[in-house]
Amino acid sequence: MWLYSKKLQYPISIKNKDLSMAKYIITQFGGPNGELAASMRYISQRYTMPDEKGKALLTDIGTEELGHMEMVSTMVYQLTQGASIEEIKAAGLQSYYTEHGCSLFPVDSNGVPFTAAYFAATGDPVADIAEDMAAEQKARAVYENLMNQTQDPDLLAPLSFLRQREIIHYERFRELYEEYVKKYYQPDIKQNC
Repeated sequence: MWLYSKKLQYPISIKNKDLSMAKYIITQFGGPNGELAASMRYISQRYTMPDEKGKALLTDIGTEELGHMEMVSTMVYQLTQGASIEEIKAAGLQSYYTEHGCSLFPVDSNGVPFTAAYFAATGDPVADIAEDMAAEQKARAVYENLMNQTQDPDLLAPLSFLRQREIIHYERFRELYEEYVKKYYQPDIKQNC
């Protein structure tokens, strides 16, 4: 169990509408390298970790990723707040608006809906933690790509915060990976549930 503090992990106060950036940022909500995929990946994998340390790390990071979903949602909402239908069309969001109105729906920046195929859970702790390190690096790269597309300091600050959290998560997973390779990696032994 965890306690929910009703505040964002990092404050977000975007003053300027930018529907084009909202269209791209939404990929970190429902895209293959986004926060929903990360949270589901880690929470699903936690049950087959061989020790409490692995279970705790995956639970902690998985629930933090849920908080990052809130941050991404807030950014998208603030970037689109009060948009007219003309602005929606000009940003290429007409299809999205037709299906979802102003609600957030987990899609990537091309409008492809979220799928569970975005994350893996093999039951092998070494393979799963390797997957997690790769996921954090891909998310970091996406945040950097988003940062390259804006000069708005109100948007750059939370994107930079989220990018930094990906780096920290990668480091925690790397430490666990190195420990698990020494303890549990046995390529010649068949693993059972």
